[in-house]
Amino acid sequence: QLQLAETGGGVVQPGGSLRLSCVASGGALDYYAIAWFRQAPGKEREGISCISSSEHSSVPNTYYADAVKGRFTVSRDSAKSTVYLQMNDLKSEDTAVYYCAARPQYYSGSYYTRNLPLRHEYKDWGQGTQVTVST
Repeated sequence: QLQLAETGGGVVQPGGSLRLSCVASGGALDYYAIAWFRQAPGKEREGISCISSSEHSSVPNTYYADAVKGRFTVSRDSAKSTVYLQMNDLKSEDTAVYYCAARPQYYSGSYYTRNLPLRHEYKDWGQGTQVTVST
């Protein structure tokens, strides 16, 4: 029953940065693991990052796909019910619609961040925000 809304997308030049926000409502964000997905034109939706709940730890576990590791950083702010995706050194290949998604967290954080997040594992989704990296 968690509602999600992404903001922060836009047009940026290669090498630039954007910060996406995923604002949650309708439930306690700390009881959910949150994942970021993206879908480029003509391609399948792919998981790129996820962050576990902070309910059981002050330092949530995180995951990054190889394509974004070292450039993107995911974080969460429980007080604002928001998960962020800081995207640096953006490339044209990063152009896509970016989605955040939630799944209830029942186990330890590492369970949700050891592997690539899969679409079918996440039930609550935002509407997506467009990120375009172009000259």
